[in-house]
Amino acid sequence: MVFNEDLTCLGGDGTPCNEKFLHAFKDVATLSAGRYLYALPLLWRLERFLNIGGEKRLRESIKIVHEFIENIIKCRIQDNESGREVDLLSRFIAASDENLENSLQFLRDFCIGFILAGRDTYTVLVWFYWLLSSRPEIERNILEEIKAIRNSNGKCIGDNYDLAELRQMHYLHAAISEAMRLYPTPTINTKVSQEEDIMPDGTFVGKGWFVAYTAYGMGRMENLWGKDCNDFVPERWLDNGMFKPESPYKYSAFHGGPRMCLGKDLAYVQMKLIAASMIEKFKIEVVDKAMCPEHLCLTNKMRDRLMVRVKERSMIVID
Repeated sequence: MVFNEDLTCLGGDGTPCNEKFLHAFKDVATLSAGRYLYALPLLWRLERFLNIGGEKRLRESIKIVHEFIENIIKCRIQDNESGREVDLLSRFIAASDENLENSLQFLRDFCIGFILAGRDTYTVLVWFYWLLSSRPEIERNILEEIKAIRNSNGKCIGDNYDLAELRQMHYLHAAISEAMRLYPTPTINTKVSQEEDIMPDGTFVGKGWFVAYTAYGMGRMENLWGKDCNDFVPERWLDNGMFKPESPYKYSAFHGGPRMCLGKDLAYVQMKLIAASMIEKFKIEVVDKAMCPEHLCLTNKMRDRLMVRVKERSMIVID
């Protein structure tokens, strides 16, 4: 979607180049986050200076990622010269007045940001399917909503959804939002104060101080969400059947203020499209329903894979 390149994440038909990129990208994300786990922060800086250990591997992986994306950018710049605009990167290049051929770093960072954000939506959907597997009444409500939208637009199961149809999926939107309330990515967010400041409650913040908040904790606070704060209740997001958003300072999955996630709407479109397409065709059953998956603190990914049985669904009939 970002640069019209099949990264072959599911394997089978992947080229060595794409597989190399995927492994390198995973290493970059893992090793970068791993810097926070060092008992002595100076250790990773020493490894970087000596080019040894994880920092050597990180430098090599970054080089692979940058080369792969820069080659794609150069191809898209050439495509744009011939009038082809088939992805976000191409449209971004076409809409810019700058000489982007000399701005590879800017475009490279643009692509990396979207890939990272795409990984977050994948993480949310895994938790969403796990939550849904033990709540048949919620799954049934989603199926009924999908059926009503299909009927009203005269479409059949398997037809592509358009943007207007996805916007009609208020209950699915609420269910995904509820999954992110309980399992946000990342779980903790940290900022550094550039200047001294005073928070609204009178708390002093010094220059250079780290200020952290936990979206995971905020999503489970009884004084914010009520006594059922630990329960998966999509209805809390609905008002007469319509999705009602919460303040970003209460529901901080996408941050708030000037640091609001730019890809928020795109992320919802992607998650709703994938979830609706999967749920109407397949029944996804978690193998061990009594198991509560462990999660990694920084990214909230499941520590182990979620083992499921996927069965073709035949219960929905479009009138």
